[in-house]
Amino acid sequence: MIKYALIDLDETLYPRSAGVLQQVGQRIERYLVERMGMTPAQAAALRVDYRDRYGTTLGGLRVHYTANTADYLAFVHDVPIEQLLQPDPELDAVLSTLPWECVIFTNSYRPHVERVLCALGIRQHFFRIFDVIAMGYKQKPDPAAYRHVLTGLGAEAAECLLADDSLGNLIPAKALGMTTVWVGPHAGPVPGVDFAIPEVKAIRRVAECVMRKA
Repeated sequence: MIKYALIDLDETLYPRSAGVLQQVGQRIERYLVERMGMTPAQAAALRVDYRDRYGTTLGGLRVHYTANTADYLAFVHDVPIEQLLQPDPELDAVLSTLPWECVIFTNSYRPHVERVLCALGIRQHFFRIFDVIAMGYKQKPDPAAYRHVLTGLGAEAAECLLADDSLGNLIPAKALGMTTVWVGPHAGPVPGVDFAIPEVKAIRRVAECVMRKA
């Protein structure tokens, strides 16, 4: 029986069109140029390479460079969240109906999480937040990140549902035994995905389906 809804943050709780991660990406490349002395072309290529190989650029930097993690996280997340996101009363209402405890599970870090949740007007629905620091810098899709969350919750994988916009992040969750929900306009039925919804607000339909089967 599901007890926890693990919900990703960026481009899951709000659409990609909001532009948040696009601005974060620009800040990442600025960091690589200004703090690490790369050319713009090198920075752009490395950001994509590390994101694809390690889940985030930070994951790759921690493997291949000695980077000031706190400085990096503060620098790259210095974007105008409150200008890009507005309160979402419909999402607020949907989250209030879910029969599970809602938990943030993100590769981002807590100050960014707090700003996003507050900007959307949904902070009150999340009692626990697992960010990159809380997970000891383990990041999705590293299975260690998922195990860390399960340990922190004192839960079995079968008691958790994961909603994420990244298919790559859902595959390890499914392998562990979680119920998986792929969120986004291109989401569809594929191996490793239990439910596919066009936006997170449709998670209420998922809850109704799960409860009927319980």
